[in-house]
Amino acid sequence: MTQKIKVGAVSYLNTKPLIYGFEKGMMHAETELVFDFPANIAQKLLNNEIDIGLIPVAVLPLMKEYHIVADYGIGCDGAVESVCLFSDVPLAEIKTVLLDYQSRTSVALLKVLLKEHWKITPELIAAEKGFEQQIKGSTAGLVIGDRAFKQIPVSTYHYDLGLAWKEMTGLPFLFAAWVSNKKMTPEFTVAFNKATSFGLDYIDSIVKAIDYKEADLDDYYKNKISFLLDHKKRTALELFLSKLG
Repeated sequence: MTQKIKVGAVSYLNTKPLIYGFEKGMMHAETELVFDFPANIAQKLLNNEIDIGLIPVAVLPLMKEYHIVADYGIGCDGAVESVCLFSDVPLAEIKTVLLDYQSRTSVALLKVLLKEHWKITPELIAAEKGFEQQIKGSTAGLVIGDRAFKQIPVSTYHYDLGLAWKEMTGLPFLFAAWVSNKKMTPEFTVAFNKATSFGLDYIDSIVKAIDYKEADLDDYYKNKISFLLDHKKRTALELFLSKLG
């Protein structure tokens, strides 16, 4: 029996359409899914523990070899809602920012925006699980994923990183892409592309199957997350990576 390709997927709501095809049995014989949060999936790919991962794009410069293996990923063209800087005070009054431990791209994007767009220099602190409770006073926090939805009604201010990037560059943004650490066969790549895009035709079914009250998932999937990795997102990716130094 041929060894299965290990595919690292993310357990956030925003990835549900991208893994729907796999959950429905597509590529079951060829692949084995591994779930974790983005930063851990990235580390597994760097460590060769998996073959493909839906990884934060900020990791790409760290890889010895990489191939983007699908025309779909996690992006936005304006406000995304699930990647925000939360605060009790306006931007100018923020003294400290707690950085979410779950995604390298969002942290890297925040650093770019603080320097080039908002032009403020708060102290940045790597945060740990449960840090959301410490967002108060002049201490802000970068919160991503499903937890961001829950933080929106809690904090007085929230600054959407997808919107801020669009304001600064005029471009969409790509947070995560399906990336392999070795070259895949053309046949596998075609099948993988079909599997990752399958769920985009079943958004209504996906939304109905999820019991989640903190966000309008129909609006989120159709109007906030932009899944297609098109030319503009590739241009934005190049620009973003050039800013990482």
